[in-house]
Amino acid sequence: MHLYEAHLPVSDTEAARKFYVEIVGLKFAHRDLMRDIVFLWAGADRRSMLGLWGPTTAYAGERLNAANIKTQNFAGEETTEPSVIGWMPSAQLYFRDRDGHSLEFITLLNESSEPNFNGSLSEWRQRKRA
Repeated sequence: MHLYEAHLPVSDTEAARKFYVEIVGLKFAHRDLMRDIVFLWAGADRRSMLGLWGPTTAYAGERLNAANIKTQNFAGEETTEPSVIGWMPSAQLYFRDRDGHSLEFITLLNESSEPNFNGSLSEWRQRKRA
């Protein structure tokens, strides 16, 4: 048994793909355009994989709602806008699959943490401008 897969949040999946393929030497495996993810083979014989996850959480609610899937923020309120948990900081959006399982889209924000902040992504961004 071994560690098979690791995921990295990236700001641009295409730029990250080029870097990891052309510079690092990993092999391209698959691109998931719906979720803005690139998968790369890491190591010989397809024994490990690296997933590069793009910053699409902000648009996830709109995509899910277009598919008639309701989305919620951290407080359980129906919305298409991600909520931010300041101590991480991260932006997340919750939804249920067709069988009722609770799922979460999340992206870590590359900013300093603010442990007392809990609010919407737009409030988080507005706070940075103030």
